[in-house]
Amino acid sequence: MANPKVITMPGNIEPEVYHCYRTYTPLEIDGNLEKPVWKKARKSKRFVDLVSGRPAFFETRLACLADDHYFYVAFWLEEPDLQAQLAERDSFLWLENDVEVFMAGPDCYYELQINALGTIYEVFYVWQEALQPGGFFDLPEFDLRRGKVDVLGGFQDSSRYGRHPRGRRWAFMDWDFPGLKWAVKLDGSLNDSSDIDRGWTVELAFPWSGFEVLAQGRPLPPSPGDIWLMNFFRFEALEANGRKIEPSIGWSLSPHGVYDSHWPELFARIVFLKELI
Repeated sequence: MANPKVITMPGNIEPEVYHCYRTYTPLEIDGNLEKPVWKKARKSKRFVDLVSGRPAFFETRLACLADDHYFYVAFWLEEPDLQAQLAERDSFLWLENDVEVFMAGPDCYYELQINALGTIYEVFYVWQEALQPGGFFDLPEFDLRRGKVDVLGGFQDSSRYGRHPRGRRWAFMDWDFPGLKWAVKLDGSLNDSSDIDRGWTVELAFPWSGFEVLAQGRPLPPSPGDIWLMNFFRFEALEANGRKIEPSIGWSLSPHGVYDSHWPELFARIVFLKELI
């Protein structure tokens, strides 16, 4: 593992803490959050603006659950105008409305995006300094000569994600979370602005067996009291006077104080409990 660095945080940010309960009820992933187990799960507070921390103007909440086999995530999303056009997997979903899940491990993190069509986009990031011969990430799946690999961040990067003081990350664009299950459910008409919709829900199941590269030896499933760094985002592409607002509105469970979702140090603290619901 690379030597840890002291990172200067943007602003005075206190990460949100979320307590994740266990369930003994296996979930069928179909996007329906009327299941009794989700009704008993602890819903998060309303999402807040990614930068300012002010409450989102569309109701946005999540809940998490865990059992011996999966980590479950659910989103409840108010949306008066359901819109989604991108149907091809790994399309750039941040260009339209989406929700996003980030999960961090030592020297790495994973990103999932999903839109109202159920299209997903996945990337696995490794800090460049940590990808060394003989190191933990010296694995075929992180071979820079194979697959599609991009670069994210660094002070020289002109992108909106170019200001993390730790520098650049390798972005493994072909990396897929093993065994991931997902579904969305719409309450309204998609791509029809002539009516008012109610919103949509998202249901996800991440197998613990797929967390190995993030866990790096930590217990799977997590032991009671274990804390993982994760954050959850919603990006909303809005228009004013016929023109798209740039950048898209960003909301999150835990604010970052800067318009950048790629700060693992600022992710919410997910505390795993032994209590059952």
